[in-house]
Order: sequence, then structure tokens, then C-alpha cells
Amino acid sequence: MEKTDITEVVREKYAQAALRAAGTCCGAGTKADVSPITSNLYDQTQMEALPEAALLASLGCGNPTALAELKPGEKVLDLGSGGGIDVLLSARRVGPTGKAYGLDMTDEMLELARENQRKVAARNVEFLKGQIENIPLPDNSVDVIISNCVINLSADKDRVLQEAFRVLRPGGRFAVSDVVTRGQIPENLRKNALLWIGCIAGAFDESDYRAKLAAAGFDQIGIEPTRVYNVEDAREFLTEKGIDVDAIAPQVDGKFMSAFVRATKPASASKG
Repeated sequence: MEKTDITEVVREKYAQAALRAAGTCCGAGTKADVSPITSNLYDQTQMEALPEAALLASLGCGNPTALAELKPGEKVLDLGSGGGIDVLLSARRVGPTGKAYGLDMTDEMLELARENQRKVAARNVEFLKGQIENIPLPDNSVDVIISNCVINLSADKDRVLQEAFRVLRPGGRFAVSDVVTRGQIPENLRKNALLWIGCIAGAFDESDYRAKLAAAGFDQIGIEPTRVYNVEDAREFLTEKGIDVDAIAPQVDGKFMSAFVRATKPASASKG
């Protein structure tokens, strides 16, 4: 599948998710995805502080804001910000002297995110339109980059990591939740566009993730599993995609996981 095809398939999936969450499409007012990958990620206190539509539009695989150790006054960028849940949570953590950016390529998600921003009167938030392979921010402009199960959807992950490195300030932190694989995954699963959107087919092997982060210039790289899946976790999800779960179980069981991926831009990195 060509990169442009993948981008358009992902865009359409997320546009429909935004419309459902906003109550303007099929299945209105329902959560965008009910797979185990996207469930039970936020605690009750966080959920109570956010508009329902932000929660309904969440398609993440983790809770990067709980793991990124954001500090007051920092500037944080969320790659693939969707309905804005992680941006709004980040904005609370960095406070009025900080700023939280959200970057998304889908008009419907951006509209939903901006509406959610208005509902909570978040003044230190800005949602930007663009692709994560070409971040519309200057070099050395943010302290922290977060993302929630989005980088694995990119057809050019090397470019995403290079761009993340570029916009981070020296000493800045890369702190994302993502789906990663461990060991060999059947090629037919990786090629399936529907599974790509479901966060499985596009995932990095954990060793490849480390290597690509290092190639982009990052150091202090760490990958911490937060949830390891077996085929029973994903039975309903995979069956809906037309996959014979019992046939593939030995090939995928325990081989994909949600993980918190950390890395740092060296303080000695050139400021350009």
C-alpha cells in the first residue's frame, strides 16, 4: 500500500470517529473504538475534568500525560491530537505559563478538539492542522513531545522521528504511548489496511523503534511495556476485521503491546 493511500485511509477512519463522538454521524455519541487497546486508559479524576466528546473520540493506546512528567511552564506538543484529550490534560499540567499544542491532519477532529477547548475554556492550548511528518512549528520550539498510538499509523516513521527531534529544544523529551511488537508478525497482518488503523499492522518492533530513535539523534532511549496483549484480548476486534483468530493465534499471541517510549534530545544538540 502506498504512503498516500495509508494516509487517506487513516484520515477517513479518524474523521468518522470525530463525527460519531460529536453526535453528527452514524453511531452518534458513542466511543470511536471499543478494542482493548483503547479502553480504561484514564482515571476517573481525569475523565471528570474533560468534555464527554473528547473521551468518546479517544483512539489512544496509553496515557502519555500521566507518564511524561510535565512541569509548569513547559511547552508540549501532541502528535495526532484527535479530539484533544491529551492536549487538554497536558494544558492543566503545564499551567498558565506553559502551552499545549495539538497537531492533527483531520478537519473533523480539529473542529471537535477546538469545541472541547472552548468547553473547558483552555487558554494555553492551540490546535494546528498538519501531518506529523511535517510539523508546522519552528526548530527547538517545544520542551516535550507526546503522542498516543499515532506514530505507528505513519507510513514514514523515520521522518516523524526526525521532525520530532527538530522541533524539540536541546534537552527536550520524547514521551509517547505507542503499540510496539516483539518478534515476527505475519506479513499479511501488516499489509491489512484495516488492521493498520487498529494499531497493529503499522507497529514497530521494539528493537527497530530503538534503532530509529537513535538514528534520528535521540539518546536515553527506553521502552516500557504498559499492557501486553494476547489474542483473546483482541478476539472480537480481529474477528470484526475478517481475521480467523484461532488460525493466527500462535503467530501473534503476546507479540504486541502498548508501551511508553521515552527518549531525549541531547542537551549538546545544535540549536540550528
